[in-house]
Amino acid sequence: MNSIVDELSILKRLRRSWSLQTSSKWTPSNPASGQCSVTALVINDSFGGEILKTRLETGKWHFYNRISGNRFDFTASQFSEPMRYNDIPSNRDEAFAETNQIQFRSLSSAFIKTS
Repeated sequence: MNSIVDELSILKRLRRSWSLQTSSKWTPSNPASGQCSVTALVINDSFGGEILKTRLETGKWHFYNRISGNRFDFTASQFSEPMRYNDIPSNRDEAFAETNQIQFRSLSSAFIKTS
């Protein structure tokens, strides 16, 4: 793990930050649901690195991050099965296509407040 990225601390902050304002799929029992693209963007803003993607069986993309050579998927808990990652390079435009400015601003603001 990268010394700059404390995965457990970040996950706790994200869990306090995710809401219906950050994804319409959010539920108390599955708070990471629908949060992958917006989370990948906020983590990219906060820690740099790359945005990666993997195609799901549904045909949709799942977004996550690579920072200093390490993969970080803070929304993996939304899935009932372990992810088989493809680590396809992506970018902010592709991730933004799966979210919107309101959700992004909501998560970004909430995440900053939890620091």
